[in-house]
Amino acid sequence: MKTYGIIPARLDSTRLPGKMLLQETGKPVIQHTWEAASRSESLDEVIIATDSPEIAEAANRFGARVEMTGVHPTGTDRIAEVVRRSCPDAEAIVNVQGDEPEIAPETIDTLVEALRSHPESEMATLATPIRELAVLLDRSCVKVVCAADGRAMYFSRLPIPGIQGREPSEILGAGAADDPYALEPPWLLHLGIYAYRREFLLAFTEMPASRLENLENLEQLRALEAGASLHVAVVSHRAVGIDTSEDYARFVERQRARADGDA
Repeated sequence: MKTYGIIPARLDSTRLPGKMLLQETGKPVIQHTWEAASRSESLDEVIIATDSPEIAEAANRFGARVEMTGVHPTGTDRIAEVVRRSCPDAEAIVNVQGDEPEIAPETIDTLVEALRSHPESEMATLATPIRELAVLLDRSCVKVVCAADGRAMYFSRLPIPGIQGREPSEILGAGAADDPYALEPPWLLHLGIYAYRREFLLAFTEMPASRLENLENLEQLRALEAGASLHVAVVSHRAVGIDTSEDYARFVERQRARADGDA
């Protein structure tokens, strides 16, 4: 299955302007992400898709393939432009978030295998168990509910599923060690990485925004409302994204600690 990893990258960011080019570690953030994705055994090639000449120049310096695009409302639309124009042999495409420089290559491999092993699914994505109350209640953290076979049933910013007669704090707080919900929490945090089959990606970006998508501001609901099958693979942990200056400072600290450990 010919698979491309595409990193949509824009220079503007509401909370941390220019974050893709921050380079206190000696490398820009986008380079860390590209290098991590390039170590995946499942990706035949990793492409950076951007409308920013500055990002393109930086990517050219570290040897990445760059595809310039127009201005798009979402990273998915940016990826679709590149696939339509420049990847005619693509069978699957992975949308890699540019602001996750610590993404594990094995995580990408898990995602690609999920799509490969479920031919009935047009898309695949990842989730991880929620074990912290703050994450469950945070509306910026998206939750997913799955069927027994791993198909996504619904995504929401609210803590789904609800548990009748129980408060989440009872389970994710000081839950009893023998509480089955504490041992295996029923909540899954959606991770914002997707694998698409080529034809579905192109069709998806031609669909109008759906009713539920507009209500939750989650574009994956467009796929579900259109009747697509979206398989969810569960992994043990998530990569830490960079959204704020504090996130970036912590990332720099971790990189320096690793460098000191390797010295």
